[in-house]
Amino acid sequence: MNTFDQIHAAAPSFTEKSLVDLSSKVYLITGATSGIGLSLATLLYSLHATIYIGARCLSRYESARTSITSAHPESKGELRPFVADLSSPSTLGPAIANVLATSYRLDVLFLNAGVMMPPRGSKTHDGYDLEMGVNCLASFLLVQQLSPLMSNVSAHFCHANPSIRVVWVSALLNNSTPDGGVQLLDESTGAPKQFKAMHNYMRERTDEHGIQSRNPHGVLHVVVNPGSVKSELHRYTSSPIRTMMGAILKNPKYGAYTELYAGLAPNVNDGDFVLPWGRKGEAPEHIVASMKTEEGKKTVSARFYEWCEEQVKPFMAS
Repeated sequence: MNTFDQIHAAAPSFTEKSLVDLSSKVYLITGATSGIGLSLATLLYSLHATIYIGARCLSRYESARTSITSAHPESKGELRPFVADLSSPSTLGPAIANVLATSYRLDVLFLNAGVMMPPRGSKTHDGYDLEMGVNCLASFLLVQQLSPLMSNVSAHFCHANPSIRVVWVSALLNNSTPDGGVQLLDESTGAPKQFKAMHNYMRERTDEHGIQSRNPHGVLHVVVNPGSVKSELHRYTSSPIRTMMGAILKNPKYGAYTELYAGLAPNVNDGDFVLPWGRKGEAPEHIVASMKTEEGKKTVSARFYEWCEEQVKPFMAS
């Protein structure tokens, strides 16, 4: 799938009108207080779902809650806070513990939050590159901690249940992506190389494609390019560029439809790469090749997965 076809996609065919009552379902959306995440939460709430709203602070959750409930006052759905700073993994522990204590199920985990091209040298509270920490390690930690709950939900069915999913929000992988996606700085540990500007962002978004390829819990993992839409992801770009982009970027609801398709459409399979505004595509060949096994050697994605495991160990609940 070329870049033009991904940017100029056909109208979404899988929307809220494709679904019925979701009152028995539970979803968690990171970065749900604005942009695509807020639009997706609003769509799901309109269908009476229970949604954990990922927010950096309680005030942002309250603002999102007001926006969502006022848009659909008739909904019988429920909104719950998931308050955590993804650049500080220590804050994820209490938020995850709250989910595990207050919900017996989690149907779809939408890893929607991200950061793109922050000021050079930006770090997480633990000293990681900010994009690596937020886009990869925080998401990896969430999946590690919440997959057992999701797997337990899936196990209650008498056959494989494809509705329990993790949706990894990636990007347009055709452009500015380093060859092979993940490039390792240290072959022995799997530590990834750092790049500059957009190349660094695209590397982290490609890293997610490698992470999801390891699926020990039997839950479907899907990667999406949500599309070119208006969002806070562009907050670090210059004002003139934001102005120009604003003229061509779509309403966030279009990106929400992409994620809705990835999370709830019936014809989605494990490992699919979903394109705007809800259709199947293929990752670039050089990324797919990096995940293929060679005799006697671990794949690049496997080594990176193991590196992520080591980095999040201090924050794993015992």
